[in-house]
Amino acid sequence: MRKPHILIIPFPAQGHVIPAMELALNLAEHGCKITFVNTEFNHERVMKSLPETDSVRELVQMVSLPDGLKPSDDRDDIELLWESILDVMPGELAALVQRINGSESEKVSCLIADVTMAWALEVAEEMGIKKAAFWPAAVALLALILEIPRLTEDGILDSDGQPMKMQSIQLSPTMPFIKPTDFHWNCAGDHKREKGVFKFFVKVIKPTKLAERLICNSSNCLESGTFASYPDFLAIGPLLASNRLGKSTGYFWQEDSGCLAWLDQQPPNSVIYVAFGSYTIFDQNQFEELAIGLELTNRPFLWVVRENIIEDVNNAYPMGFNERVHHRGQMVSWAPQQKVLSHPSVACFISHCGWNSTIEGISNGIPFLCWPYFADQLFNRGYICDYLKIGLGFNKDDSGIIRREEIKNKLEQLLSDERFKERALDLQTKIQNSVREGGSSYENFNDFVAWIKD
Repeated sequence: MRKPHILIIPFPAQGHVIPAMELALNLAEHGCKITFVNTEFNHERVMKSLPETDSVRELVQMVSLPDGLKPSDDRDDIELLWESILDVMPGELAALVQRINGSESEKVSCLIADVTMAWALEVAEEMGIKKAAFWPAAVALLALILEIPRLTEDGILDSDGQPMKMQSIQLSPTMPFIKPTDFHWNCAGDHKREKGVFKFFVKVIKPTKLAERLICNSSNCLESGTFASYPDFLAIGPLLASNRLGKSTGYFWQEDSGCLAWLDQQPPNSVIYVAFGSYTIFDQNQFEELAIGLELTNRPFLWVVRENIIEDVNNAYPMGFNERVHHRGQMVSWAPQQKVLSHPSVACFISHCGWNSTIEGISNGIPFLCWPYFADQLFNRGYICDYLKIGLGFNKDDSGIIRREEIKNKLEQLLSDERFKERALDLQTKIQNSVREGGSSYENFNDFVAWIKD
């Protein structure tokens, strides 16, 4: 029998590529042939971070398409990127499918597109290919996107996505309330950009409805109310390398695995792990407050300081900081996060609350200190602190800075109250059971594979 050939196309950002790559590897292990489509810009970064001998190279065919932008263009400008993608990539994708179908025995039988790349489902529709959409974030936010027309019609949102009244909304009685300040299109920093992000989400609604399956990187035990209200959403997550006993992949930076040996030398449940994902930017003042806050805790800490997290990373630390903390502080440019979070020495996670980091922390029973930056991270903070009750948020002062004393105090509060850890461990058991044989995510994934092979 011929293998089903699946083409997967993620949105070109690391937080989308990583779970899409996990999906690809899981499908490959279920006997599917996979072609994974990155933009040329990201393809280069992903391939560079993969070891030469990595099994990903054998299991997944990595290809690239142009995004239409010049190397010097700002790909963090979502409007610019989105418009360019829409201009260039549909034609490029159709040509890629034709090339594959003309030259390989396994023709493309199914296309899986990130919801934010839903235009690709229109290409699949025209070419008579099975279509599935993949949502890599919290499903409550997917529900919020798909309900935009209703919310606009009911006068809850204006045509730019701004709330008509500053009140929390609840999409169904079983779901958590969502604050207007936490709508993921209203967390982009300035009004013009937020308006652009909202229009971007509006444009994905119609093509998403072409999907014959809508699979989500979440679990029924995490978002039971949302899955109950939206039965078409299929929980197949969390998609993590640790669940298939493999190595995580899809990163844009080279991991520093040396920090694992350092963690081995720390006492159990002692280390503060600090990481802010691939987008967060700090100014000098806030960076220094964080550094001194970590120093004041008198605890060991592992801090991921990305090379572009601040303007001049080499001269960003406070005077004498490195010398004062060298015996208990470890700074790395990128960490093997899933391995770090599963390490017995880690006590808590100071996180930007991206969804990947959120489910990685939960899957390892780790309590959170939440420091969101933008997009869905603000909703995730509310989810972690108010709904799941496995973490605390920080308060900013009048000038918008999280001060050193606030960092020290919240950390002490989190680690002195054992209920945070107890709830995190309880959730860990439930979420791990969901991906094991007989669990809801496990069964949904197998049903999805059976549909592809049908």
